[in-house]
Amino acid sequence: MFAVIRTGGKQYRVSPNDVMKVEKLEAEPGTTITFTDVLAVGSEGSIKIGAPIVIGASVTATVIAQDRLDKIIIFKKRRRQNSRRKNGHRQHVTVLRVSDITAA
Repeated sequence: MFAVIRTGGKQYRVSPNDVMKVEKLEAEPGTTITFTDVLAVGSEGSIKIGAPIVIGASVTATVIAQDRLDKIIIFKKRRRQNSRRKNGHRQHVTVLRVSDITAA
């Protein structure tokens, strides 16, 4: 069984026991989060697509950790102007383990 959920402005295809990194959510490690923004639910050969969400469907996940991704380097250079700028960024993420998918 799988589901497509929406969180943090992105869409994720998840299955039970999947570990995923999503945009930072305000939750302590060990707590349970329920996503009700389920766009699609599918299983063996059948799929239910919402318009825009599947009514009554939910995905439950457990917070494993609050983490940060690898640093990305932003380097901007204007040629022949002796102008350049270097910046770095590490995005905050929440690491989740999907525990249950409930279809309506």
